[in-house]
Amino acid sequence: MAQVTVTIDGKAYRMACEEGQEPHLTTLAGQFDRYVGHLKSQFGEIGDLRITVMAGIMVMDEMADLNRRLAAAERELADLRAGRESVLTGAHQRDEAVAQTLAEVAERLNGITRKLTQRPAPAGQGS
Repeated sequence: MAQVTVTIDGKAYRMACEEGQEPHLTTLAGQFDRYVGHLKSQFGEIGDLRITVMAGIMVMDEMADLNRRLAAAERELADLRAGRESVLTGAHQRDEAVAQTLAEVAERLNGITRKLTQRPAPAGQGS
């Protein structure tokens, strides 16, 4: 287990993390420190615990908003996929109908061609 020291509100905290996660943990701590700094600038010195709790709640609020947006995006994606499937099914059905119609037209043309080639030559020709 790796360890990293992060600084939040000017205080150093030694934390454990998985190997290779040190930069990620440092980045997260820096982001959280910005929340704490923002709240301190707004409310002044109201106590470390209260500032930390407020910053945690702000982070959770942002996370809840992101979860709502993610759920909406997932619903929209599911709707788009369903719509795509509907369009593809319709296109396949139309393709089959066109192919069937073309086969029928070809059969009719073949029938007409057979009739035309079996007709006797008109009277008065050839003698």
